[in-house]
Amino acid sequence: MAQRQEIAAIYAGAVIQGIVLVTFPAVSAIFTSATRYDLSTTEYGGMFVPQAITAILASLLGAGLTRQIGGKRVLQLGLFADLLAMVLLFVSQFTTGQHALAYGLLLAATGSLGIGFGFAVPALNTFTAAFFPQKVDRAILTLNALLGLGTALAPIFATVFVGLGIWWGLPMLMSGLTLALLLFSLRLPLRSGSSGNIPGQAPIPSRMPARFWAYAAFALLYGICETMNANWSTIYMSASLGASTTLASLALTIFWVTVTGGRVLFAALEKWLPERWIFRALPFLTALAFILTAAVPRTHPVLALFSYGIAGLGCSALLPLVISFGQEELTTVTASVAGGLIGFYQMGYGLAAFGVGPLQTWGKLSLSAIYAWVVVFSLALATLAFVITRKGTQK
Repeated sequence: MAQRQEIAAIYAGAVIQGIVLVTFPAVSAIFTSATRYDLSTTEYGGMFVPQAITAILASLLGAGLTRQIGGKRVLQLGLFADLLAMVLLFVSQFTTGQHALAYGLLLAATGSLGIGFGFAVPALNTFTAAFFPQKVDRAILTLNALLGLGTALAPIFATVFVGLGIWWGLPMLMSGLTLALLLFSLRLPLRSGSSGNIPGQAPIPSRMPARFWAYAAFALLYGICETMNANWSTIYMSASLGASTTLASLALTIFWVTVTGGRVLFAALEKWLPERWIFRALPFLTALAFILTAAVPRTHPVLALFSYGIAGLGCSALLPLVISFGQEELTTVTASVAGGLIGFYQMGYGLAAFGVGPLQTWGKLSLSAIYAWVVVFSLALATLAFVITRKGTQK
C-alpha cells in the first residue's frame, strides 16, 4: 500500500512539474500586454535566463546533495522551489505599477522554477527506476509521458483562466497542488534512491572523450529548436499573426501534445524502425516545421497549428535518443553523459529564450524571419545526427 502511494506521488509530481514548467510561456500574452506587465520581447526572453542557469546548477549539484540528505529531501526541495515560483508569479501581479519590482519578482520566480526543475526531475526519474527495476524503460517512458501531459495541460488551463479574466488562477491552482503534494510526500518513506545513485548525475570529468562534444553540440542546438517553439509560439501567434489568445494557446498545446505523443509512438515503433533512422529523420521534420511556421500568412494564423504539430513530432524523440546513444557509446563516462547533455540542452534553452528579443530589437528581424533562420540549426542537427550514429551507436 505504501509503495502504491509513493508511485502515485511520483507520477503526480511529473504532471505537476510539467504544468509548472510551461506556466510562464502559457501566459506570455499577459507579460507582453501593455495593460498588464508591458514587457518588451527582450525582457520577456530575459525572464528565462535565470531558469536556465539555476536548472543547470541544480542538476549538477543534485547528486552530491542526494548523497548528503537523501533523495526524498532533494525531491521536496524541488517541489518547494516550484511552489515558491508559483507564489512569486501570483504576487507579482500586485506590483505591475512598479515595472522594475514586477520584473524582479518574475526573474526570481523563473530562477526558482529552474531550481525546482533541476532537483525534482532527476529525483522523479530515480525513484521511478527504483520502483520498477525489472521494467525501467517502460516506467521512465510512462513518467516522461506524464511530464509531457503536464506541459500540454498548462496552455489549456491558461486559456480557461485568461478567458475568465483571472489569469492568476493558474499559478494559484498550481501553488495549491504543489503544496498538497509536498505535504503528502512528508508522510511517505521514499527510501528508494536515497543513496544518491542518480543515473547520469555524477560530476562531469575534467576531460570528456572527443565524441562527447558532438553529442553536446546536438543537445545545445536541440535546446534552441525546442525553445523557439515552446517559448515563442504564443507570442508569434498573437503578435505576428494576430491570432486570438485561445488560438495561440492551442498552438502551444498542440506542440506539447505531439512532443509527448511522438515519444510514445516512436518507442512503439522501435521493433520495426531502427532508432538511428528515426534520429536521422526527425531533424528534417523539424526544419520543415520552421519553414512552414515562417511562411504562415497573417490572414490565416490557424495554419500555424499544423506547423507546430509537425514541430512537436520532429522534436519528440531527439533529446531522449541523444542521451540514450551517448550513454551507450561513451561507456567510460556513462554516469556523466546525461547530466552533461541536459546542461547543454539548458544552455540552448537560455540562448533561444533570451536571444530572440535582441535579434528583434537590434537586428531588426521579425519573428517569422527568425523562425526561417532557425532552419539552419535544424539542418545542423541533421548533420550531427549522422555523425553521432555513424559509429558507436548502431541500434
